[in-house]
Formats: sequence, C-alpha cells, structure tokens
Amino acid sequence: MTRIVAGFAGSLPLAVPKTGTRPTSDRVREAIFSALDARDVVRGSRVLDLYAGSGALGLEAASRGARIVTLVENSFGAAQLCRKNTDAVLRAAPKKNAPKIKVSSQAVQSFLAATGEGFDLVFLDPPYDLPEAELGHNLTALAPLLDPDALVVVERSSRSPEPAWGPGLESERRKDYGDTTVWYASPVLAPRT
Repeated sequence: MTRIVAGFAGSLPLAVPKTGTRPTSDRVREAIFSALDARDVVRGSRVLDLYAGSGALGLEAASRGARIVTLVENSFGAAQLCRKNTDAVLRAAPKKNAPKIKVSSQAVQSFLAATGEGFDLVFLDPPYDLPEAELGHNLTALAPLLDPDALVVVERSSRSPEPAWGPGLESERRKDYGDTTVWYASPVLAPRT
C-alpha cells in the first residue's frame, strides 16, 4: 500500500493505478524527503511532479509544507487517481494553510512547453522504459522554468545511465536504493559579467 509518509497527511493511504505506473516505494520516498528536509527545500516551495502516477511525490511535498504543487500525468486513469488523492490530502490539510494542488492531464513535454510558471522543486519519475533521449528533452525544456536555487530529483532504474542534463542543469549527486537510483541536479548559474 502506498501512503503519505509524514506531514499533516501522514499515514494517509493513496490510490495507485493498477497498471502503467511504478509508484516510488515508501522507503525511497522517505529517503528522498529526508535529504530534501536536510536542505530545507520543501516548506513554502512551488513543486512540479512530472510523470506523477498516483501523485505520491508531489502530495508528500504538499503534506510537508509545499505551497503550490502541480501534478502532471498523461494517463487519463492515473490523472483521475491523482485528483482523488489530491482531494484526500486537501481534506486532511489545515484550513488556514492548505496548499494549492493542481492536476494537469497532458504529456510532460506539452506541459513544459506551455507553462509559464517557475518551480523550486521538481520530481521526474518517468517509466523506466522512457527513452533516455525523451528524458533529456524533458530536462532541457525544464531548465528555463527553474528558480536559481531549485532542485531537480530524477528517479530511474539503477541500470539506466546518468540522465543527459543538457546545458541548463548539472548533477549534484546520485543515491542508489536497490533497483532504484535517485539523481539530484540543480540549475547551472550563468557566469556574472
């Protein structure tokens, strides 16, 4: 069972699509958020969860104090579950400081091309069979949407190569959890003139 690990919605179970997605395990999600909490990047942030599946990563961020969360999921069925899970998280939220959570049911590349929003924290947890070139296109399109202090978290199979970060991002570190590898990256700051 997938659930919210901590925050105001801690222990809340999440609906997960029966097929077509690979939810991040609670153990890996807990490790990711422990690292993010140590950097103090979640509270008050604007979060983007690409290839959201059940929305577990973005909704975990909402539960832990993110201000705005956008879940992007192309699969109609998974997007419907993201909406259901969002409703459950918002019901558990404190009325005064409830996060704003949006679900966008469109392809990741289309969303990135159309949005004018900026983001502080981005999760990319694409299907493991997503071609590396497509992930590279996503990262290139994402880079201009990031605030200078933003952090990008990419989850891939441990057998996958390092993502092609493109000119706007640079890898900070890699962490392995069994068959899962989590990459952390940040924007490349333009040199001062």
